[in-house]
Amino acid sequence: MTPAGHTPRVLVLRALGLGDLLAGVPALRGIRRALTGRQIVLAVPPGLTEAAYATDAVDAVLPAEAPARAVPSLTHWPGPPPDLAVDLHGNGPESRDALAALHPRRLLAHACPDGPPWRPHAHERERWCAFLHAYGIPADPADLLLARPATPSPAPGAVVVHPGAASGSRRWPPERYAAVVRCLRAAGHHVVVTAGPGEDDLAHSVAAHGGLRAVGALTGGLPFHELSALVAQASLVLSGDTGIAHLAVAHGTRSVTLFGPVSPRLWGPPPGSRHLALWKPGPPGDPHGGTVDARLRRIGPGEVAAACLASLRQAAPRPRRRGAEAARVH
Repeated sequence: MTPAGHTPRVLVLRALGLGDLLAGVPALRGIRRALTGRQIVLAVPPGLTEAAYATDAVDAVLPAEAPARAVPSLTHWPGPPPDLAVDLHGNGPESRDALAALHPRRLLAHACPDGPPWRPHAHERERWCAFLHAYGIPADPADLLLARPATPSPAPGAVVVHPGAASGSRRWPPERYAAVVRCLRAAGHHVVVTAGPGEDDLAHSVAAHGGLRAVGALTGGLPFHELSALVAQASLVLSGDTGIAHLAVAHGTRSVTLFGPVSPRLWGPPPGSRHLALWKPGPPGDPHGGTVDARLRRIGPGEVAAACLASLRQAAPRPRRRGAEAARVH
């Protein structure tokens, strides 16, 4: 990143995953609108640079990556201290301290003495917008859509099935995904299976047991512009509570998302018929656990297939009635 001379700079820390970045878009756009004339720099993992620019809310990226569930170091920040630093990363002192170490002129954080109280039961989008409101920065939780990508989709109109997730507790069993794939194919739908980095074997297994040929799996972790185009031009996205589900919401693509350890009330899609969240109520689990969550396991493949097919039927154009067509012609 090149220092911006004398232009006041705002450093925003949200060095988390794709879903976290997309859930933070309303807050980022609130900052962008409120702080015109300043350069908005987002501290984000290098692999999310392209996604960060796609939000149209940041001017530059500070690569920031750390071991899982840790706060990255920001000591490589170039030039003079930021004019303002904003902690959208978490509620603890660690993220606040990482920003404070750069000696910004002002720091906004939950853990600051003047910071608003942490709202543990609020939806992620609403929590960060309320945080900014407390500092006099308006932000709209519904301002979450991304522009349609210019890149052509590798599988236009397909049902995208994504069986992976960052943790085992959020991975619905692969044999159940395969059963849903078979049902969707039997109904005449074109299905592709996607994989994140390190998930190729999982995707190939779901595709093979779902009756797809090898070309039915898009593996290797698609670059963001290709993944974004795939999701934007899909007929439906089926996944667990992970980044691609948030990407479907950001593009207004129909989705069915399977929730387990965390309630959709905290991380789910906005209400509406385009996005269905399947969840079995119960005590919250560990979103970073290694084994599939008990609530997620209670969701059956028949229930998921029925939800997918119902959503796809809603999207399908209705045939004109012959009488109505005749009336229109004559």
